[in-house]
Amino acid sequence: MTDPLIDYDLHWMGRAIELAQSAAMADEVPVGAVIVRHGMMIGGAANQRECLHDPTAHAEMIAITQAAAAIEDWRLEEATLYVTLEPCLMCAGAILQARVPRVVFGASDAKAGAVTSLYQVLNDPRLNHQCEVTSGVMADRCGRMLTEFFASKRAMGKK
Repeated sequence: MTDPLIDYDLHWMGRAIELAQSAAMADEVPVGAVIVRHGMMIGGAANQRECLHDPTAHAEMIAITQAAAAIEDWRLEEATLYVTLEPCLMCAGAILQARVPRVVFGASDAKAGAVTSLYQVLNDPRLNHQCEVTSGVMADRCGRMLTEFFASKRAMGKK
C-alpha cells in the first residue's frame, strides 16, 4: 500500500517537471514550479529569465505571483509549492513572504540552494515564518534535466 501524500507529491512534481521541460525547449534553465491549494493548481511556471530579460523571473517567483492573483490574497497559507530545483535565496525569501507552509523540491542545488544546501532559510527560527520541507522528490529526474541541459550548452560553446 502506498502513502497517499507520496502519490500526491509525485503527481504534482510530475507537473513541475513538465513545466521544466518546456523551459528547456525555450532555451531556459529547466526549472518548473507548481503551487497547489485544496488539490488544485493555482500557479505554475517555468524559468523565464532569458525570454523576459529579468533576473528575478525564476519559476517559483512567477508561480507565487500567479497563485496570489488566483486567490486574490498575498498569503498562500494553505498552499504547497512544488519545484524541480531547491530554491535560491531570492525565491526562499519570497516563499516566506507569501507564507507558503510547505515546499517540496526535487534536486538539491549545492551552488545556490537556500533550503538545505548552503542555507536553511525556510526553517530558520529567527524568522517570523517557517516551512515544512520535503526534499528529493524525483530528484534523479530533476537533476538529470539540469545536467543534460548544461552539458548541451557546453557542447555548443555557450555560457
